[in-house]
Amino acid sequence: MLLTEVEVVSVERLSPSFVRIELGGDELGEYGVEGDRYDQRFKLVFPDPVTGGISDVSEADETWMSTWLDQPTEERGHMRTYTIRDVRGSGAATTIVVDIVLHLEGDEVGPGSIWAAAAAPGDRVVMIAPRQGFDFGGIEFAPTEGAELLMVADETAVPAVCTILEQLSPTATGAAFMEVPTAADILDVRAPAGVSVTWLPRESAPLGERLHDEVVAHLGLPGATVEVAAEEVDPDLWETPSYSSSGEEIAIARAVGHELDGLYAWIAGESKVVTGLRRHLVNELHIDRSQVAFMGYWRRGVAMKS
Repeated sequence: MLLTEVEVVSVERLSPSFVRIELGGDELGEYGVEGDRYDQRFKLVFPDPVTGGISDVSEADETWMSTWLDQPTEERGHMRTYTIRDVRGSGAATTIVVDIVLHLEGDEVGPGSIWAAAAAPGDRVVMIAPRQGFDFGGIEFAPTEGAELLMVADETAVPAVCTILEQLSPTATGAAFMEVPTAADILDVRAPAGVSVTWLPRESAPLGERLHDEVVAHLGLPGATVEVAAEEVDPDLWETPSYSSSGEEIAIARAVGHELDGLYAWIAGESKVVTGLRRHLVNELHIDRSQVAFMGYWRRGVAMKS
């Protein structure tokens, strides 16, 4: 992996809820993945909002992570995971772009939002990202060739969906649904002509309500609801064709010739909302687990782990 301290090169406020930050550093020329990045994840270690403490990685080795976790948070900072929105330049001039959601009120306020809201050129932060020639993981978008795509996101996963859309083949087909806090948060994004993009400003509606309704209507069952009790939500929800956070069997039995055989669904956002959609697709529509990726990017009312 690439573990290095980087510097803010530029900051652009995209909307009330999104800020774009460009990060540069001499070692970023070593960044790289094989093939398309799609929803490639990486990590940033933010300074503690109170003390400004952040880990020194200048002499880090393979034991760095365990050593980092043993330190008090006020000394080591806070780690959060994001999507690489873009990679610019080359060699020592390489920069990595990240779009960060600003949650500045309520339970969702965190060190990432606090840092991003005040970020300015010259600020320093630690980055953990893929290094050329080394396996890093962190790419979950993996449809079969020619699949009909369904991409679903709340604001925390909007950067990932936008990045995927801009890397799709011009012949790709499907639909993307993205819920954002307000109409002012609708962003410009390139997408293939065959992929419809639907923005869903939440405004005063409950989190995820419009997203759920639009997705089930798109799948042909308008008005369908799935009740999910708080205690039923896995805060670490992460279900892909190759991994289950609950230990669930990946394959499920269903009749051959299912009408949604050609669908590939990528769904990410708040864990309770994602759980409801997962139950709808897998339990009610009987979509094969090999066709879906459901990822809880965050859980309302539960602090994210460093």
